[in-house]
Amino acid sequence: VQVVVESGGGLVQPGGSLRLSCVVSANFFSAFVMAWYRQAPGEEREVVAQMTPSDRTTYADSVKGRFTISRDNAKKTVYLQMNSLKPEDTAVYYCNRAFDQLYPWGQGTQVTVSS
Repeated sequence: VQVVVESGGGLVQPGGSLRLSCVVSANFFSAFVMAWYRQAPGEEREVVAQMTPSDRTTYADSVKGRFTISRDNAKKTVYLQMNSLKPEDTAVYYCNRAFDQLYPWGQGTQVTVSS
């Protein structure tokens, strides 16, 4: 049984936008800091954005001002709005708990930014 299911990726031109969604089936979702991660080919997985239960957000420098993380606790869903996409944003995007990544990793959603 998948605990997290990511969706919303696709192929987009530079400057375009995508909105990713992550539905979590675990209990106590609202109590945890949630994060979006990404992994490009040949690279380590990195944190892109995270959001606390009190809606405080932090972002990687590379996406500040372009990406926005949000959450809907009633739907146990985390979102990532990605604007002004660049080719270097190409990666598989995942969500998980921040700091301990205790949920089993989902399959992720592929984002490809290319003209």
